[in-house]
Amino acid sequence: MADQSTQSITVSAPPEKVMAVIADFDAYPEWAGSVKSATVTKAGSDGRAERVAFKIEASAIRDEYELAYSWDGDRAVSWTLVSGQMQKSQQGSYSLKAVTGGTEVTYSLAVDLAIPMLGMLKRKAEKVIMDTALKELKKQAER
Repeated sequence: MADQSTQSITVSAPPEKVMAVIADFDAYPEWAGSVKSATVTKAGSDGRAERVAFKIEASAIRDEYELAYSWDGDRAVSWTLVSGQMQKSQQGSYSLKAVTGGTEVTYSLAVDLAIPMLGMLKRKAEKVIMDTALKELKKQAER
Protein backbone atom coordinates (compact mmCIF):
# COMPACT_ATOMS: atom_id res chain seq x y z
CA MET A 1 0.00 0.00 0.00
CA ALA A 2 1.13 3.53 -0.71
CA ASP A 3 2.30 5.95 1.95
CA GLN A 4 -0.61 7.81 3.46
CA SER A 5 -0.91 11.61 3.37
CA THR A 6 -2.96 13.48 5.97
CA GLN A 7 -4.23 17.07 6.21
CA SER A 8 -6.71 18.88 8.46
CA ILE A 9 -8.89 21.98 8.28
CA THR A 10 -11.36 23.64 10.63
CA VAL A 11 -14.85 24.20 9.24
CA SER A 12 -17.29 26.68 10.81
CA ALA A 13 -20.15 24.17 10.84
CA PRO A 14 -21.20 21.32 13.19
CA PRO A 15 -19.97 17.77 12.43
CA GLU A 16 -23.44 16.59 11.32
CA LYS A 17 -23.61 19.33 8.66
CA VAL A 18 -20.08 18.57 7.42
CA MET A 19 -20.90 14.85 7.23
CA ALA A 20 -24.13 15.63 5.37
CA VAL A 21 -22.08 17.46 2.71
CA ILE A 22 -19.62 14.54 2.48
CA ALA A 23 -22.50 12.03 2.17
CA ASP A 24 -24.38 13.98 -0.54
CA PHE A 25 -22.59 12.48 -3.55
CA ASP A 26 -25.19 13.72 -6.04
CA ALA A 27 -24.10 17.29 -5.25
CA TYR A 28 -20.34 16.70 -5.71
CA PRO A 29 -20.25 17.95 -9.34
CA GLU A 30 -21.71 21.26 -8.11
CA TRP A 31 -18.93 22.02 -5.61
CA ALA A 32 -16.02 19.58 -6.09
CA GLY A 33 -14.20 21.03 -9.08
CA SER A 34 -12.66 17.88 -10.57
CA VAL A 35 -15.72 15.63 -10.05
CA LYS A 36 -17.78 15.46 -13.24
CA SER A 37 -20.16 12.82 -11.88
CA ALA A 38 -20.69 10.82 -8.69
CA THR A 39 -23.33 8.10 -8.86
CA VAL A 40 -24.39 5.95 -5.92
CA THR A 41 -24.27 2.38 -7.24
CA LYS A 42 -25.29 0.73 -3.96
CA ALA A 43 -27.08 2.29 -1.00
CA GLY A 44 -26.92 0.94 2.53
CA SER A 45 -29.90 0.22 4.76
CA ASP A 46 -29.26 3.54 6.55
CA GLY A 47 -29.65 5.44 3.26
CA ARG A 48 -25.97 6.33 2.99
CA ALA A 49 -23.94 5.17 0.03
CA GLU A 50 -22.05 1.88 0.23
CA ARG A 51 -20.58 2.24 -3.27
CA VAL A 52 -20.12 5.27 -5.51
CA ALA A 53 -18.87 5.51 -9.11
CA PHE A 54 -16.89 8.66 -9.96
CA LYS A 55 -15.77 10.37 -13.16
CA ILE A 56 -13.11 13.00 -12.61
CA GLU A 57 -11.22 15.47 -14.75
CA ALA A 58 -8.35 17.43 -13.25
CA SER A 59 -6.24 19.21 -15.88
CA ALA A 60 -4.80 16.40 -18.03
CA ILE A 61 -5.97 13.62 -15.70
CA ARG A 62 -9.23 11.81 -16.40
CA ASP A 63 -10.35 8.76 -14.49
CA GLU A 64 -13.36 6.61 -13.73
CA TYR A 65 -13.42 4.54 -10.55
CA GLU A 66 -15.71 3.08 -7.89
CA LEU A 67 -15.23 3.36 -4.13
CA ALA A 68 -16.74 1.32 -1.28
CA TYR A 69 -17.67 3.34 1.82
CA SER A 70 -17.90 2.54 5.53
CA TRP A 71 -19.64 5.07 7.82
CA ASP A 72 -19.21 5.73 11.54
CA GLY A 73 -22.18 8.01 12.23
CA ASP A 74 -21.24 11.67 11.93
CA ARG A 75 -17.70 11.03 13.22
CA ALA A 76 -15.93 9.34 10.31
CA VAL A 77 -16.16 7.77 6.88
CA SER A 78 -13.57 5.62 5.15
CA TRP A 79 -13.33 4.16 1.66
CA THR A 80 -11.41 1.74 -0.51
CA LEU A 81 -11.09 1.33 -4.25
CA VAL A 82 -13.36 -1.30 -5.83
CA SER A 83 -12.29 -0.71 -9.42
CA GLY A 84 -10.50 1.94 -11.43
CA GLN A 85 -8.73 2.79 -14.65
CA MET A 86 -5.70 4.78 -13.48
CA GLN A 87 -5.56 3.54 -9.88
CA LYS A 88 -4.42 0.19 -8.49
CA SER A 89 -5.60 1.06 -4.98
CA GLN A 90 -7.04 3.90 -2.94
CA GLN A 91 -7.74 4.11 0.77
CA GLY A 92 -9.01 7.25 2.37
CA SER A 93 -10.98 8.69 5.24
CA TYR A 94 -12.51 11.80 6.71
CA SER A 95 -12.51 12.03 10.53
CA LEU A 96 -14.60 14.75 12.14
CA LYS A 97 -14.07 16.20 15.60
CA ALA A 98 -16.23 18.90 17.20
CA VAL A 99 -14.13 21.89 18.24
CA THR A 100 -15.01 25.36 19.51
CA GLY A 101 -16.67 27.16 16.61
CA GLY A 102 -17.08 24.16 14.34
CA THR A 103 -15.48 20.92 13.21
CA GLU A 104 -11.91 19.79 12.67
CA VAL A 105 -11.87 17.65 9.52
CA THR A 106 -8.90 15.32 8.99
CA TYR A 107 -8.49 13.83 5.51
CA SER A 108 -6.19 10.84 4.99
CA LEU A 109 -5.43 9.43 1.55
CA ALA A 110 -3.21 6.73 0.06
CA VAL A 111 -3.29 6.08 -3.69
CA ASP A 112 -1.34 3.63 -5.86
CA LEU A 113 -1.48 4.40 -9.56
CA ALA A 114 -1.44 1.92 -12.42
CA ILE A 115 1.32 4.00 -14.02
CA PRO A 116 4.69 4.53 -12.32
CA MET A 117 5.21 7.92 -10.67
CA LEU A 118 8.11 9.24 -8.63
CA GLY A 119 7.31 9.28 -4.92
CA MET A 120 8.01 13.01 -4.63
CA LEU A 121 5.64 13.86 -7.51
CA LYS A 122 2.97 11.52 -6.15
CA ARG A 123 3.09 13.09 -2.68
CA LYS A 124 2.86 16.56 -4.23
CA ALA A 125 -0.18 15.48 -6.29
CA GLU A 126 -1.82 13.97 -3.17
CA LYS A 127 -1.19 17.22 -1.26
CA VAL A 128 -2.82 19.30 -4.02
CA ILE A 129 -5.80 16.90 -4.23
CA MET A 130 -6.30 16.94 -0.46
CA ASP A 131 -5.80 20.70 -0.08
CA THR A 132 -8.33 21.39 -2.83
CA ALA A 133 -10.84 18.85 -1.48
CA LEU A 134 -10.68 20.26 2.06
CA LYS A 135 -11.06 23.87 0.89
CA GLU A 136 -14.01 22.96 -1.35
CA LEU A 137 -15.63 20.94 1.48
CA LYS A 138 -15.16 23.85 3.90
CA LYS A 139 -16.71 26.32 1.45
CA GLN A 140 -19.73 24.05 0.80
CA ALA A 141 -20.32 23.20 4.49
CA GLU A 142 -20.14 26.87 5.54
CA ARG A 143 -22.81 27.96 3.03
